[in-house]
Amino acid sequence: MDLQVQAAILMEELNEIKLKNNNILKRAFCSIEICRNLLSSFKKEIIENDFDSLEQEIDFFKNIKQVPLIQLIYFSEIHSLEIQFPKADKKAQLKFLKKKISKLNRFFLYNIDFGQYVNSKATHFDKEYYTRDYLASYHITTSKFYFQDPEFCTPRDMLLGKFKAYNLLIFYLNERLYNLKNNCKGENVKTVSSKKIPWPFTNTDWVEFVYALSAAGITKQNDLSIIKLSNTLQNIFDIKLSEKIYKTYQDIKNRKNSRTLFLDLLSTSLISEMNKSEE
Repeated sequence: MDLQVQAAILMEELNEIKLKNNNILKRAFCSIEICRNLLSSFKKEIIENDFDSLEQEIDFFKNIKQVPLIQLIYFSEIHSLEIQFPKADKKAQLKFLKKKISKLNRFFLYNIDFGQYVNSKATHFDKEYYTRDYLASYHITTSKFYFQDPEFCTPRDMLLGKFKAYNLLIFYLNERLYNLKNNCKGENVKTVSSKKIPWPFTNTDWVEFVYALSAAGITKQNDLSIIKLSNTLQNIFDIKLSEKIYKTYQDIKNRKNSRTLFLDLLSTSLISEMNKSEE
């Protein structure tokens, strides 16, 4: 199976784990397990088949491998944090969270040059950062990775994973801090959200709709995956998917007649409405 496809399926599985587990420790444990399994599978595939080109190698270590790596680091940090989290004394809990946030801020400050490279979407150092030929030329910049497998690591792929995982972790910690400040029991504080708009169409129509937005460039402009885009839109529309997005997308691609039935319907409906207004 294509490596990019495997990465897409992982995100769907992680979303399923999220829906099935309200307990964050259980969710983190299950998420860590499937991320490790996929990274192990990736490693075997790379060692056995290698890459056909330099561009393919850069894409793998800069993008594809990052999908399970980011989630592995993120949930590993959460698992560690929640196990160590003080069981009582709100003052101690606040101090603990603030200390963790300060630690992340120091990491971003220490790696400020790399952070600017990533955030600016620059590519001029990609060959040195995301290919294995330069592993011996660049020193390890983060203390948690004293050894890097020369067959499955590049000078900066681990740092990239940590940088993006820590960006996610900042949001988690800030939410944890907010909830703690506003609720002495530490329960999640739910903000009042606007009423969702019912989705009157099918799940397949939803997948076609989401992929169309992605193809138009919305995911690239906002650095979103298909799963993240779908989840974000579900905060607006009231829909509960019963099938995996990627599998449904494959079914759409395999249609014998029009592969854009829902988009065709939208277009026809709009044109019809325009014609009526001109009568």
